[in-house]
Amino acid sequence: MAAMAQMSRGALSARPFAPSVAPKSVRPTLLKAAGSEQLWLPGTERPNHLNGDLPGDRGFDPLGLGSEPDRLKWFTEAERINGRWAMAGCAGVLGQELLGVQPKWFDAGAKDYGFPPLALLSLEFLLLGFLELKRYQGFKKTGKSGFLDWYPFDPAKLDSPANQEKEVKNGRLAMVAFVGFAVAALVTRQGPIEALTSHLSDPINNNIIGSVARLPQTLGVSAPPAPTPAA
Repeated sequence: MAAMAQMSRGALSARPFAPSVAPKSVRPTLLKAAGSEQLWLPGTERPNHLNGDLPGDRGFDPLGLGSEPDRLKWFTEAERINGRWAMAGCAGVLGQELLGVQPKWFDAGAKDYGFPPLALLSLEFLLLGFLELKRYQGFKKTGKSGFLDWYPFDPAKLDSPANQEKEVKNGRLAMVAFVGFAVAALVTRQGPIEALTSHLSDPINNNIIGSVARLPQTLGVSAPPAPTPAA
């Protein structure tokens, strides 16, 4: 028995040693490769000046507006800033309606704030003009977005490639959403939540076709009088 056990141990020790090597993960590589080839419209070709390096770049520039490098850099910055304003605006519209603040956001401009409208408008132009001028000067010097003399402005340390991609996507969605908010307010005189609730309560009548058909009544436009027949 001892001899058999020794032979078994010898046979086991003679077996070739196969080191355990963890399989190389290819999933991130595949995902990166697939993401870099995403285009705004399947089957289209990416323009030469868009190589996929910019956050949110899906090869959309049918007019070639960003063919010049300096112009492309400025358009990228402009899209980012407009997206941030749109996200703030959408959050304000939804928050105002959820909190029940009156008047509605599209009527807030006509409210009396106890301050001369011309003076208020002048202060807004001066303040926003100063901030925009500082932002433009900082962008020309550093190529980064900022606030006053902080470039880039990132106190929370969230500026990363992944967050830049998310910011562009959410900014684009917010710009489209705000256009929808404005059109719905013009047609229905309702906020987005009120319009959605109204549609869900009666989708047959409260939809885009019915809203357009009722537009004269919504805007308070009376029908013209019928012409009197000639004698």
